[in-house]
Amino acid sequence: MLAIRLQRTGRKGHAQFRVVVQESRLTPSSGRVVASLGHYNPHAKTTVIDKEKAATYLGNGAQPSERVARLLQSEGVELPSWVKITQGATRAVRHPEKLRKNQPKQEAVVEEAPAAEAPAEEAEA
Repeated sequence: MLAIRLQRTGRKGHAQFRVVVQESRLTPSSGRVVASLGHYNPHAKTTVIDKEKAATYLGNGAQPSERVARLLQSEGVELPSWVKITQGATRAVRHPEKLRKNQPKQEAVVEEAPAAEAPAEEAEA
């Protein structure tokens, strides 16, 4: 079975990915690729995908990974009905009352110069 998945490229700490069609039994790092569909840069959030090739492989039954399915959908590729895209779980905040945005506003207190009064007291003594 064919899988459409991401193949990591790029240097350490600065990953970039190729969108490839590969036999599902092989690892993405094996290098044996059936077709290359494009690339994805997560740092710049740029994606370049050959839409016609992707639609052809999807029509022939290639299984996209979850991330690739979201990338294809955002690029406007028509996904088959059997491709399910899961929505990310929304995380609950444990103590929302402790968040700074939920704290009451504190008014800025303008202090008078107490240093000016202190020398006057010393002069009297």
